[in-house]
Amino acid sequence: MRKRVLLPLFTLLSPAVLAADLDISVEIPRLDVAEYHRPYVALWLEKPDQSHVANLAVWYDLKLKDDEGEKWLKDMRQWWRRSGRSLEMPVDGVSAATRAVGTHQLSYKGSEAPLKDLVAGDYNLVVEAAREVGGRELLRVPFSWPPTQPSTASTQGSSELGTLTVTVKP
Repeated sequence: MRKRVLLPLFTLLSPAVLAADLDISVEIPRLDVAEYHRPYVALWLEKPDQSHVANLAVWYDLKLKDDEGEKWLKDMRQWWRRSGRSLEMPVDGVSAATRAVGTHQLSYKGSEAPLKDLVAGDYNLVVEAAREVGGRELLRVPFSWPPTQPSTASTQGSSELGTLTVTVKP
């Protein structure tokens, strides 16, 4: 009798115990330049040896005629070499339009792709930005998965990116 009551109770509580979240904040700074173009930005996860694990987001110009925006994705060199050239764009749930100046929030649940299949260990969140008539910048923020306690790590860009913050919550 006791097992019948505990088993459904454990089943209901276990996803909450195992759930974890990854929250990302990416700042695109305002640049004082004569000809401003929104940057193309790629966010992905990699292992400490820099091997690609999963794409989180790719922001590029989706509106250009004849998919011309895809032609400039290779300007995000590291992302392109790691996984971009093997993708058929657009990728559902990953690709989106470029973002304006400001801070942009992304949230991922541990129970959903791409985090649900993430093996326990150390990872880097990598963000790369490239801009037409502009520069290119790459930032890395290390974190551990799954988190045992809430933690936040951040880094500061110097040109194409502002502050990048990663928060992991158990």
